[in-house]
Amino acid sequence: MAAPNSVRPTSVRPTSARPARGNVTIDVEECKGCGLCVESCPPKCLELAPDLSSYGVHPARYTGHDCTGCGICFYCCPEPGAIVVYRLIPPLKPSASPAKAQAKPGEEYAAAL
Repeated sequence: MAAPNSVRPTSVRPTSARPARGNVTIDVEECKGCGLCVESCPPKCLELAPDLSSYGVHPARYTGHDCTGCGICFYCCPEPGAIVVYRLIPPLKPSASPAKAQAKPGEEYAAAL
């Protein structure tokens, strides 16, 4: 049992049970390594790479999981074109039963609007 005042290390982060809802691509030639995207990311799915880019900075990189597709990293980035955020299409849910799909008289007009 952990002590009540103990702090969990920041490097240990539980992964979510839900699949990622977004994806991030980062152009390492555009990234200046300021870390604003890393600090602003709510699910903390971005990090600074340990390797240096050709400009001598540690560019940001996507860890590959937990992205929500919120785009906050994109809006915080001072370098236009360095970050692109993609919202992933959620898997389709099974459709309702055919009995519920039947429209009542007059509803077909409303559904067409």
